[in-house]
Amino acid sequence: MEEFSRIRRLPPYVFALVGDLKMRLRRQNVDIVDFSMGNPDIPTPAHIVDKLVEAAQKPVNHRYSLSRGIPNLRKAICDRYARNYGVQLDPDSEAIVTLGCKEGLAHLSLAMLEPGDVVLAPDPTYPIHKYASVIAGADVRSVPIGHGRDFFEDLETATRQAWPKPKVLFLCYPHNPTTEVTDLEFFQKVADFAKENNIWVVHDLAYADLVFDGYKAPSFLQAKGAKDVGVEFYSMSKSYSMPGWRVGFCVGNQHLIHALGRIKSYLDYGMFQPIQIAATVALNGPQDCVQHICDVYKERRDWLIEGLNRIGWETPSPRATMFAWAHIPEPFRKMGSVEFSKLLLQEAHVAVSPGLGFGSYGDEYVRFALIENDQRTRQAMSSMRRLLSGVGD
Repeated sequence: MEEFSRIRRLPPYVFALVGDLKMRLRRQNVDIVDFSMGNPDIPTPAHIVDKLVEAAQKPVNHRYSLSRGIPNLRKAICDRYARNYGVQLDPDSEAIVTLGCKEGLAHLSLAMLEPGDVVLAPDPTYPIHKYASVIAGADVRSVPIGHGRDFFEDLETATRQAWPKPKVLFLCYPHNPTTEVTDLEFFQKVADFAKENNIWVVHDLAYADLVFDGYKAPSFLQAKGAKDVGVEFYSMSKSYSMPGWRVGFCVGNQHLIHALGRIKSYLDYGMFQPIQIAATVALNGPQDCVQHICDVYKERRDWLIEGLNRIGWETPSPRATMFAWAHIPEPFRKMGSVEFSKLLLQEAHVAVSPGLGFGSYGDEYVRFALIENDQRTRQAMSSMRRLLSGVGD
């Protein structure tokens, strides 16, 4: 039977190769210390859950909702942008609720792109930043990022070499998977570049609040003229530990927000209204829970980075996100990230994400997610020390 054209354009899911091995080992009762998936394990704060329960008990909230989100929730995200970034947004025309960032990014790509359009995306980067465009029929050109690279030099090269001219630039800072951070000056240069080259900017701010050591992540919309050229996605999955709730937002340029709203009006009726009501309470209420969640990840970061460096796996300490981006130790580097990840699983019973899954420029790296406690992290370090020290035996 002939395979569908969009499915043909999607490569084998690299993470599934490691995931299948992980499940086979678990079926053999092997204890796996799992750093592979950025799936927050911290419980959603109690006051948010309590509001969900209260709202769910009211039959009026059981009906269809609004695909672009209830007005109070849209106002709450705009108020948050005003408080945190000094950015003024119109809840009716410059904000829309999405079913998490992935849904919003995918449907915005469908709204903006057509076959033959060219999109610029970082490499490495979170897969949806590339494959939302691929699913929409566009062609993706990579902008390499990482240690020792000049982003704007690579961006200019990619723009100059692309034909037709690029239509969209995807960005994500703080960055998944590399954990790189940036500043407002960077975003101002992006906004100016986009305006000069007539390119839309789509920025993913999923890790806005998981920041450490005094760093504060800026919003792209703080840059002068940013709303003229783009939008930003914000998610409650990490900041409020609400991953399964699927609450995200797209804010910024009215034209893009309208386009996303039109697409969504044909495809969904919005999320369950009690979830939206609880999310509104989360955004409007006390924010000490956000700091607590951030503190948990910082503690886990410190355990992991200290442990990796102690066993001889030199890894820098990330200033943001819930990940660590670790350069594969030199004796194993030629294996590539997929085979090295399999080796960690089979010999040390530690699961990580292979960097190749985020792009070809990530193949010398693996990503650790900060989802294991101190005891489990120490267990992983002990196992990996034996593996690393055994090289050449």
